[in-house]
Amino acid sequence: MNLMYEGKSKKVYKLSDNEVILEFKDSATAFNAQKFEIFEGKGKLNAKFSAFFFNLLKENGVENHFLRVLDENKIICKNLEIIKLEVVIRNIATGSIVKRLGISEGFVFNEPLIEFFYKEDKLNDPLICKEHVKLLNLASEEEIEVIKNLSLKANDVLKQFFEKFNLRLVDIKFEFGKFENKIFLADEISPDIFRVWDENGNSYDKDVFRFNKGNLIEVYSALAKKINLI
Repeated sequence: MNLMYEGKSKKVYKLSDNEVILEFKDSATAFNAQKFEIFEGKGKLNAKFSAFFFNLLKENGVENHFLRVLDENKIICKNLEIIKLEVVIRNIATGSIVKRLGISEGFVFNEPLIEFFYKEDKLNDPLICKEHVKLLNLASEEEIEVIKNLSLKANDVLKQFFEKFNLRLVDIKFEFGKFENKIFLADEISPDIFRVWDENGNSYDKDVFRFNKGNLIEVYSALAKKINLI
């Protein structure tokens, strides 16, 4: 297999002109990779989460790059031209927005808040606006609307899903790519890229690693059990 890209949590291999393999790694990073640790079994869990949630989204009309499972820590996806844009949907205030705007921790937004970030490691993925997206030629006005609509739809589907298990989707980061000039949801859907709280405010996501609030594998496994994934 031809290794196309290796990131903090995944490797991407070219399978054909139309398909790639995403291999989920056992590594966990935080604070722009300043914090790093290996957790045996993390890759398998995140592959399982991603396959499940991508299927759920596809069943609810959110087109994404997932095609099929290859093995325990690998999935096969469409070979997209990745858009260098991260879209964060916030339902409840926590993390960077609390520091940036002074909003109270746990404040529930009346409607989901959308933020764009330029996916560029050397610039620490800065917050940008729609005009910056167009200036950097990341997406056209029409493509931005497609991305926003897909993000809001995916957030709504996942939010309703978690509510069935008395869990709250706090926020989530989406990435996108193009295949044959059509935009698809990409990357992964796992506790690495979303925050989920229970009714007592306990985290079931990577915040347990970021802030030393628990064992990452135990927490990810607990979430998988709560939603009947394992």
